[in-house]
Amino acid sequence: MEIQAVIMAGGSGTRFWPLSRKKKPKQFLPIISDKTMIEETVERLLPLISYQSIYTISNSEQTQAIRKLLPCLPKQNLLVEPQGKNTAPSLILATAWIYLQNPEAVLAALPADHLIKDSSLFLRKLEAAAAAAKKGDCLVTFGIPATYPATGYGYIHFSKEKPQKILNELFYTVQGFKEKPTCEQARLFLDEGNYFWNSGMFIWRADVFAQKLKKYAPSLYPFWQKMVKALKNKDKTLIASIFEKMPSISVDYALMERAKGVLVCEGNFGWSDVGVWSSLADAWSQDKHGNAFRGESIILDSRNCLLHNPHKLTALIGVKDIIVVETEDALLICHKDHDQKVKDVIEVINKKGNKKYL
Repeated sequence: MEIQAVIMAGGSGTRFWPLSRKKKPKQFLPIISDKTMIEETVERLLPLISYQSIYTISNSEQTQAIRKLLPCLPKQNLLVEPQGKNTAPSLILATAWIYLQNPEAVLAALPADHLIKDSSLFLRKLEAAAAAAKKGDCLVTFGIPATYPATGYGYIHFSKEKPQKILNELFYTVQGFKEKPTCEQARLFLDEGNYFWNSGMFIWRADVFAQKLKKYAPSLYPFWQKMVKALKNKDKTLIASIFEKMPSISVDYALMERAKGVLVCEGNFGWSDVGVWSSLADAWSQDKHGNAFRGESIILDSRNCLLHNPHKLTALIGVKDIIVVETEDALLICHKDHDQKVKDVIEVINKKGNKKYL
């Protein structure tokens, strides 16, 4: 079965400052390997999905970068969002584009900057998820096994009763989405055993997506109708006008949390959203003391540190649980427990007007 993949590539990657910048956010950086994360994402799909069926959606400047990185993608597959408005407007645009080609096309919306270690298992589960979306009136997502009480992820509450078996994979009925919980709530979720982390990956049939919008997100459905018409007429001015009027909201809040008929499949394929610097500790090789590093280094009496400084020799002595990231014009040093606050640095830089560091 043919699957249309839409890679959401418009993020800013603020929590990966100072390496990630406005002109070169995380998805355009070689963080995991010598390839950029968006290249890794596309190559992961190729055994199952051809270049002709892979789309990207991002702003105009990022689309130009994608064109250079991925020349094999058809030019018409590089969809441009007129402005950053979160994932719901972006996916309304992308799904409407594919809907006009085939209303019953199955679409997989995938972030450009996630790490998946077991690509073959991921593709098997993606194929099964597409089959589930194809045959039924449902939206499908992947839930990541929760291994600790994380407060930085949303959670998917699912029922273990009467799962559907499709292409040898189990699909559970979603009972609800829970946004980032407190630590106490997260512990309760783990104890109950029927919660996954929300992966931010979604699979649906284009016409079913429209039906769910109409029923469960009625305030957005008129934008869908207008977008289909504008795309059909190739009216770029109207597309930009529609986009400007849409609320800036994630597809999770706008639709997934409200919709009935959502299925989840366990995403036990070695996933990480690579959301903060500390998440790279498991992606990079480590020494016997848990230190992960990129660049020449001397590490003495130090444990569980993460170092990114490929252009200089860096020495760490007698420290633990710290992150050190150096670029040509900036240096970040923080405790691993505080790396979520890197985005706060961006706010301070903005207030001071030091745009050269953005």
